[in-house]
Amino acid sequence: AEVQKKITPSRLGIQEQEPELQLIPPQRAARLGKQPGALLVVASLIDKPTNLGLCRTCEIFGASALVLDSLRHVTDKHFQSLSVSSELWLPLLEVKPMELTEFLQMKKSEGYCIVGVEQTANSQSLQDYRFPEKTLLLLNEREGIPANLLQMLDVCVEIPQQGVIRSLNVHVSAALLIWEYTR
Repeated sequence: AEVQKKITPSRLGIQEQEPELQLIPPQRAARLGKQPGALLVVASLIDKPTNLGLCRTCEIFGASALVLDSLRHVTDKHFQSLSVSSELWLPLLEVKPMELTEFLQMKKSEGYCIVGVEQTANSQSLQDYRFPEKTLLLLNEREGIPANLLQMLDVCVEIPQQGVIRSLNVHVSAALLIWEYTR
């Protein structure tokens, strides 16, 4: 018979953990068919703890790191309840919004393709887009990606939609793109 097994990694000692949880991040990324450092998720323009729960999605699907506007989010109880200890297993970086232009330029010089989740005249449909190995996913909530950063994107990807509402919550959009990258 199938039995559901729930594991809370932060409550287990290293010796007690499942073999799956003992894998270090590069091994997890390799298991997913991606090289370590391949998917970098930038959420510096997101400040709502509810949306930063995407930390859990990043960890589960083997992102190399999650970039936040401030590491102070890690101490927020709402963030912690949504991340379910994923912040302990995923590298977190701090890049303030005013530092994003420089950060994106640096990542471009390292060979990253800068991908934005945005509806533009030249957006590519998520169902047709093939992510490069080294992808930086730039996310924003509310008004979309600012114009000064929009011009730095290598590609805009949009999620096909059928409803009247023209946008998904940013953590939902992020989850869809991260899944497609992993797939």
